[in-house]
Amino acid sequence: MINNREGQLILCIEDESEMIDLIKIILSRRGYHIEGANGGQEGIQKVRELLPDLVLLDLMMPDMGGWEVYQQMKADEKTRHIPVIIVTAKAQSIDKVLGLQIAKVDDYLAKPFSPSELVESVEKILPRK
Repeated sequence: MINNREGQLILCIEDESEMIDLIKIILSRRGYHIEGANGGQEGIQKVRELLPDLVLLDLMMPDMGGWEVYQQMKADEKTRHIPVIIVTAKAQSIDKVLGLQIAKVDDYLAKPFSPSELVESVEKILPRK
């Protein structure tokens, strides 16, 4: 785990590298350290390795879906406390209700989102230190 970092560590699990790059640009300007994981398999591995302060999780990925990653995180003693923001194009209201009410994710962002929406969502969960 990285202890001497400037900002808090956020892991972005996403199968589109352009989206990871965009999130890195937006959040690194706010002092956060961003790590990317290309897809669910790599994502769950990095969650266990890095123990990030927050996970930004896409739902629709070809190798392992976001809900499966989320379930594995919550089933593991070492990672269940890590907050998760779902970031997805699957933005029907029923999906949001399932995510927030049933699965108890910390927040739900629909793509496309504005930089301010992303920052607001992250700062709601990770207050500035």
